[in-house]
Amino acid sequence: MAANRITDETIEYIGILAKLALSDAEKEQAKKDMGRMLDYIDKLNELDTEGVEPMSHVSALENVFREDMVTNGDMREALLANAPGEKDGMYTVPRTFV
Repeated sequence: MAANRITDETIEYIGILAKLALSDAEKEQAKKDMGRMLDYIDKLNELDTEGVEPMSHVSALENVFREDMVTNGDMREALLANAPGEKDGMYTVPRTFV
């Protein structure tokens, strides 16, 4: 049983690493929870996975991106029409440094 593998020292060490101040009741609960997790992992290890191909995701991944195509074209003249000032095809703005 995995719960026997989790000692008080292990819980104390994990608490230090996580910078948690655990009460005695919280330590006992953490010990039980970790034991249950390890028991579940042991149960999973019992499964026959012979012939099962490893995968990185449970669903197939597909590229959902569209082709990169320019749709708005050159709008420089329309954009510069709204500018407060323009010089050589660029915005002119008030100076911020003297």
